[in-house]
Amino acid sequence: MAGRTVTRAQLSEAVYQEVGLSRNESADLVESVLGRIADRLVDGETVKVSSFGSFYVRKKGQRVGRNPKTGEEVPILPRRVLVFRPSHVLKDRINRLLSRGGAFLKSAL
Repeated sequence: MAGRTVTRAQLSEAVYQEVGLSRNESADLVESVLGRIADRLVDGETVKVSSFGSFYVRKKGQRVGRNPKTGEEVPILPRRVLVFRPSHVLKDRINRLLSRGGAFLKSAL
């Protein structure tokens, strides 16, 4: 499973199969959760998901960059960037899977 991307549709399908909601209810639930996470991040709040990790927005100040071809200095404007910090539980789970020499399993989702 390494190198693959999990989509909203796949998350909705997983909720449908594991929780027993209808497909539409599962899709609505996934959209609602992702929407609330996004709203909180836009408001500058930190979102912590137990045993998974934290999402937060970090402010980066203005700085001077350099064009690699010309060497010309270029101002890089201040901006906000999204940061994900995985929990130790998630890190341990990932490292345990890798240490077994196996590829990621479906259950690792």
